[in-house]
Amino acid sequence: MIPTVHEDRDHRGQGRYTLTDTGDGHAWGVCAVAEGLFGEPRRGTYELFGWVPEEGEVYGWVGSRVWLVPEDRMLDAWLLEDAESLGKYPGTDGLVLTGLDDYEGPPEGHRALVRLHDGYRWLGSCREFTRVLPPGHAAPPLVLRGLAPGDRLRRALATGTRRTLDLEEACLEIRDDRGEPLTDRLLRPTVRSWRPSSRGTHLIDLELDGEFAPVPGYARPIWERWLAGPPDALGAWAGLDTRQRGAWLDLVRERGCRLEHQDQPAGHAYVLEGRHITDEPSLYLALGEAVNGPGGYFGGCLGALVDCLGGNFGYTAPATLLWRDAATARDHLSRILTPEGEPYDLVTAVLEVLAERGIRVTLM
Repeated sequence: MIPTVHEDRDHRGQGRYTLTDTGDGHAWGVCAVAEGLFGEPRRGTYELFGWVPEEGEVYGWVGSRVWLVPEDRMLDAWLLEDAESLGKYPGTDGLVLTGLDDYEGPPEGHRALVRLHDGYRWLGSCREFTRVLPPGHAAPPLVLRGLAPGDRLRRALATGTRRTLDLEEACLEIRDDRGEPLTDRLLRPTVRSWRPSSRGTHLIDLELDGEFAPVPGYARPIWERWLAGPPDALGAWAGLDTRQRGAWLDLVRERGCRLEHQDQPAGHAYVLEGRHITDEPSLYLALGEAVNGPGGYFGGCLGALVDCLGGNFGYTAPATLLWRDAATARDHLSRILTPEGEPYDLVTAVLEVLAERGIRVTLM
């Protein structure tokens, strides 16, 4: 007999994961453990022929967002996320670069000069590039251990046909140890197998195949920290590198957009601690904490900042903001690059947005 799901959840992780149907929101089941959540996403690999670096060789992790900009500007810049350089092939002038393609990806067979930058500096150029097809391999399944299945999942498993075992589009909702919503992962799962679970006589272990982007290994410590609950002190992210700060900001944003915020009354005085603002993620992390406290969210880019200033994210116009150690951000973010490689001043852009929406900023 397949047991049914129960809604009472232990906030120490026993109801951490809920598999839900994105169409009507019903719960397929609830469990405590999701094996396969962490892993290495499928990455695109490119060889850049005729590579000429601008400031020394490029090796290792390159940047959260690397833009490939056609020199002739006949096409828009292409984005490669979380890019890593494997260095040059021995005996060649080609650089090997891997990363996560955006939804379109670079055009195949582009044979003209391309320059690369990471949003902060130009990295180099190549005369052409090609995509290297990775070896085919099956992705490991996502295993939900100790799952209490809902009625619809019990019926699907009992029927056992290909159609009923295709769960179509689903969402793995994830809660922290306090039982508060943290984030989710989209899936297109098909049931590979199921069996009674050793975690309880009324539970099952469910193996799922399908489209799923695992959380990369470098982000795992960040996730484990947040799964224990939100930070209780400002600047818990300060000792992280830019890559991990980006992962921290992702969780701050996903959690923050699920919370109901209590707006401060008009005239409130905010304080932004700026001594650790050395990259773009840290700018928005510090700003979020200035408005909403430790782990707080108040935008993750200029557009999102504008949305938050519109209300329902902790702010009511007008207000004041004291920005301490503002020179640190000026030193690091006053000349960054647009996707097309045009320089601009991010600090000035943020100050202008804040002023337009009723926040008077004092720099210290």
